[in-house]
Amino acid sequence: MKIGALIKRICRQMIRDKRTLALMMIAPLIILTLIHFLFTSDSDDTRIGVINVDSSLVKQLKNQDIHVIIYDTLKDPKKVIVKDELDGIFQLKDNQPRLTLKNDDPTVSKALQMKIQQIFFAHVSQMNSHSVLKDFPKIETSYIYGNKDTTFFDVLNPILIGFFVFFFVFLISGIALLRERTTGTLERLVATPIKRSQIVFGYLFGYGIFAVIQTIIVVFYAIKVLDIQLVGSIWNVLLINLLLALVALSLGTLLSAFANTEFQMMQFIPIIVVPQVFFAGIFPVDGMANWLQIIAKFMPMYYGGDALRGIMYKGLGLQDIYLDLLLLFGFALFFIVLNVFALKKYRKI
Repeated sequence: MKIGALIKRICRQMIRDKRTLALMMIAPLIILTLIHFLFTSDSDDTRIGVINVDSSLVKQLKNQDIHVIIYDTLKDPKKVIVKDELDGIFQLKDNQPRLTLKNDDPTVSKALQMKIQQIFFAHVSQMNSHSVLKDFPKIETSYIYGNKDTTFFDVLNPILIGFFVFFFVFLISGIALLRERTTGTLERLVATPIKRSQIVFGYLFGYGIFAVIQTIIVVFYAIKVLDIQLVGSIWNVLLINLLLALVALSLGTLLSAFANTEFQMMQFIPIIVVPQVFFAGIFPVDGMANWLQIIAKFMPMYYGGDALRGIMYKGLGLQDIYLDLLLLFGFALFFIVLNVFALKKYRKI
């Protein structure tokens, strides 16, 4: 009987807590749906330029679902790869095959390199069988970003740095402000003549001090201690992560206004934070379905991940990622304004 009564109480409590029920029943479906479409999206859109390559080899490349763009001459293949958004350029120069890979995604580049080697060697073998070629040339390979030893984790690490900064600042700031409410501190504060905007900026700057310290520790530890690859400026990396921390801080304080307990604050993680990972650049966004690409544009980590990869892996400067920085600042400003309006539920002034 006692066990039965306890079971009934728990069931009634869970039924009354609609948010927890939604988290248990709906959130896993949303995340599974995202993962399903991410892994089933058609990301095989390989684009490669060719120079001085005969038509039979071009045909074999196209038969392997490679989009081939034919060039007559190129002075600087690396600039063309970036400008025309190619994955690489394959050319025959003085009967020497040369392959230049973009290598912004080492996994894709290695697969493309192997595919081209197989196609070219099969082509050469066929030519040799007809006594046209006597040698079996080796393909010279060069890279725009990274080198032959670059791995997927070299691209992943910058994204992870930004995500951990985003996640922990979001979590700590949200729970800290929630504690201010549950202990009655916020209610006593809004009873004073202070303006809502002053309250918001006060909390943002107060928690922001510790968010800045945490960000500095994470960035310098990752780069100086863990020796994570850094091609660009560490100060630019720090700037990007500080902007991500500001976005997380303003978002965390905003969502804390809609949570009554720390457990409810944690419920926002699978809905708000976890999807950030999917669209931060770990999966190629360009190969996703169109509706997923639209969703990605509303994720702060989409711009943060792109900026961090640009600085840390590609060695870009601020002039190359300024749009990402402006959009991150725009997210932060938008959440700050919403924070001011969210305080209306506690006091109308």
